[in-house]
Amino acid sequence: MPVPAIAVCCSGQGTNLQAIIEAVRSRRLRARISVVVSDNPRAVAILRARAARIPTVVIDPRRFSSKEAFDRSLSRIVEASGAKLIVLAGFMRILSGWFVRRYARRILNIHPALLPSFPGCHGARDALRHGVKVTGVTVHLVDSKVDHGPVLLQEPVPVMEGDTEETLLARIHRVEHRLYPRAIQRVLSGRVKVAGRRAFIR
Repeated sequence: MPVPAIAVCCSGQGTNLQAIIEAVRSRRLRARISVVVSDNPRAVAILRARAARIPTVVIDPRRFSSKEAFDRSLSRIVEASGAKLIVLAGFMRILSGWFVRRYARRILNIHPALLPSFPGCHGARDALRHGVKVTGVTVHLVDSKVDHGPVLLQEPVPVMEGDTEETLLARIHRVEHRLYPRAIQRVLSGRVKVAGRRAFIR
């Protein structure tokens, strides 16, 4: 059987991309990264992809008149790559309703908190400010709301006395790098069933 292709979208350092690349290399993840897309030409993720000889595309959002116009360009890239699943790995854009509907249940995201707690760009910072004792990592399907779709996998991460945002994020990232490839594999293998807001892994 052919190896399924995935498209990975990144805006920054690309540490989750690197974890996915390494999972593919070690065959823990039976997939092929057909393209890495970024909205940031300075993203380190692009350098990681090129070092792994993965095709890359940078899309400048300033060239487009609307969010949907950008997303239609992104869709053309995804389709040309043959990707069956879109993996958001630090992609700092909110996708349009048009894009989410087109790829319903085919877009994954990872978030540095136990959703629905602490959605948004600063999950670890918000957890520290709130004084919680446990935060974590969530992998979820993307829907029309930010950090809202059905949860696939979650894992707690303790908040330690004296933690800074950097030390907490370091522990969160270690969990992310292990959890995300596992979630991708389960989706690609057809082991996920969605009923309303609930996702079941068979």
